[in-house]
Amino acid sequence: MSGTSLDGIDAVLVDFGQGKTQQLAQHYLPFDNALKSNLLALHLPSHNELHLTQIMGNQLATLYATAVAQLLNKTSLTSKDVLAMGCHGQTIRHCPEHGYTLQIGNAALLAELTNIAVINDFRSRDIAAGGQGAPLVPAFHDQVLRHPVIHRVIVNIGGISNLTNLAPNIATSGFDCGPGNLLMDAWCMQHLAKPYDKNGEWAATGKVIPELLKKMLAEPFFALLPPKSSGRDLFNAAWLNTKLQGYEALADVQRTLLELTSIAIAQAIQKHCKGAE
Repeated sequence: MSGTSLDGIDAVLVDFGQGKTQQLAQHYLPFDNALKSNLLALHLPSHNELHLTQIMGNQLATLYATAVAQLLNKTSLTSKDVLAMGCHGQTIRHCPEHGYTLQIGNAALLAELTNIAVINDFRSRDIAAGGQGAPLVPAFHDQVLRHPVIHRVIVNIGGISNLTNLAPNIATSGFDCGPGNLLMDAWCMQHLAKPYDKNGEWAATGKVIPELLKKMLAEPFFALLPPKSSGRDLFNAAWLNTKLQGYEALADVQRTLLELTSIAIAQAIQKHCKGAE
C-alpha cells in the first residue's frame, strides 16, 4: 500500500491460516522525488491530467510489483504460494461528500507483472453505501485487536491521522481525526528541502503559536461528528497559508503543526471514544 504521506510503498506478507494472523515478511520501497511530485500534482486540476493519471497508474503498478518481488525475495516463497494480494492504490482525490473517491494503480497490470490475483477498489462500494471509503482497517482491527472487556482505541498517524474505536459490546467504528504528518512534511520540504522532520528535531526547537493553533482548530472538519474522513483535498499547503500571518518563525510553525496533530487525535478520543483506557 501507499498512503497520503506519499513517502513510498509498504508491502507485508501475512499468513491468515488456522484463525491466526502471522506476519512472515515486510518491505518498504521509497518513492523518488519525481514520482512524489507527479502524484502531488494530481491532487489539483491541471492540463492533460487524465492522461497523466493513467501513466502514473501504470508506473505505480510497476513499483508495486517491484515491492512484491523484493518482499518475496526475503522469504523462501514464490508468487505461486500467495493466494491473493490486496492493493487499494494511491488516492489522488477523496470527496465522499460528493459521493466519490479516486485511486490509481492499474491492478490489472499489477496482476500480470506478479502473477498473483489482485483485489482492489475497496473504497467505492463503501462510499456508495454511505461510508467514508475506508472500510478495511476498522474491520481488521476488530478481528485482530478487539478485547471482550477492555475498551481499545487504535490510532494510526500517516499523512492523515485516523482511529478505530473498539468499545466492548458496541459496533466497531473508525474515522479520520485530522492532519497527521502531511502538513509537517510539506512545511519541512518547503523550508528545509527535507521530506520529513526526523525525530521531530526541528519542531522541538520551536514554540506553539496559540493564535495559529486556534485558527487551524477552527476548521469545520474538527467539529463534524463521525463517520468522517479527509485528505489532501482539504489539508494542504494552501490551507495552511490561509492561516499564516507571514511573519511567524519557521520552527514555531512546525511546532504548532505538531500540536495540531496531537490535539486533533486527543480531542477525537475524548469526544467520541468515551471510556477508552
